[in-house]
Amino acid sequence: MERLPYIDQHSRIVAADRARTWAALLRSSGGDPDDLSTLPHGFVLDEADPPRRLTLTGANRITRYGITWRLEAVDTHRTRLTAESRAEFHGVIGKIYRALVVGTGAHAFVVRRLLRRTAAAAAES
Repeated sequence: MERLPYIDQHSRIVAADRARTWAALLRSSGGDPDDLSTLPHGFVLDEADPPRRLTLTGANRITRYGITWRLEAVDTHRTRLTAESRAEFHGVIGKIYRALVVGTGAHAFVVRRLLRRTAAAAAES
């Protein structure tokens, strides 16, 4: 991912190995663990190193954005799943959008919810 300005980073320990966590991450994101071309709307695959790293990027007229998911083995049965978000906002509308999405905590809420959902799905599989 091109180095966009840093927004935030969130992590969660998942009660599953990296392979199960990877599959759960892709399913939780709306994708198919066996087909990286099925990504959430608004994102394209920038980089993938299964089951260690996944970087998705996107853009619209007011922002360029990316999220990198890192999966680090804590031990044989647990994975640290980390989401690092980056974005660049353009013009006055972009600044307003940043204030609404990032400034209110909405972005952090959504990312933490996705981490929880992924952790639960990985633990169940």
